Amino acid sequence: MNDEKAPTSDDEAIAAMLMMRATAIRERNAKDALSYDAEDSVEFSLAPPLVHHGKDKAGLQAWCDTWDGPIGGEVEDAKLTIGVDVAFWSGLVHMTGTKTEGTNVDLWFRQTLGLVKRNGRWLVAHQHESVPFAMDGSGRALLDLKP
Repeated sequence: MNDEKAPTSDDEAIAAMLMMRATAIRERNAKDALSYDAEDSVEFSLAPPLVHHGKDKAGLQAWCDTWDGPIGGEVEDAKLTIGVDVAFWSGLVHMTGTKTEGTNVDLWFRQTLGLVKRNGRWLVAHQHESVPFAMDGSGRALLDLKP
């Protein structure tokens, strides 16, 4: 985990934590990325299974290892709502990069993060990612949508 400078407000603390987490993901460092997740976190990611409970360092690192170079990203339409010890963040995430077999990735997806404040530190307790699917009965994921 990176050294964290003491923020002056919850919104600054959350923004700093999310930036450090995103940097760890961009750098394909599962250990650091998961240091910002609660031990009892719940994840509904784009990849199977339907749900994952707790931290999966081996699984996340295996996914990170399928990328050649850094994982690019940007966020649009981000919203943050903060309570006393819970918060949620949502936004549209743009993931880019090159997979080790040469495939170029350029994908927008939806993400919602549920955050908890424990011992004065904000952590990701719930993560949900999704892409829309065609409502024509095909079940086809719509991977080419852009904001």
